[in-house]
Amino acid sequence: MNTIKVELDQDIRPLSEFRKKSADFIERVKNNKRPIVLTQHGKSAAVLVDVGEYQRMIDKMDLAEELMQAERDIVNGNVVSNDEAKKQMRERLKEWK
Repeated sequence: MNTIKVELDQDIRPLSEFRKKSADFIERVKNNKRPIVLTQHGKSAAVLVDVGEYQRMIDKMDLAEELMQAERDIVNGNVVSNDEAKKQMRERLKEWK
């Protein structure tokens, strides 16, 4: 599993520097895939993230939501047997033909 690592000495930058060198910041994020934390008045204000890395984060969150829903369904007894699931899938496939 890939984890996003922030290099504190390189990846936390003031917003004023980003304003001056935005193209450089974007190129750096695209190349090294690490986010940059932008600060404003000494406090974290925003995070600049590569688009591909952002999409992976969204996909992981979506999957986590689906897994949590599946666990809730199991706890609540909203399940079907394997044979019943196969039967339902066959019926749906027939409808598509």
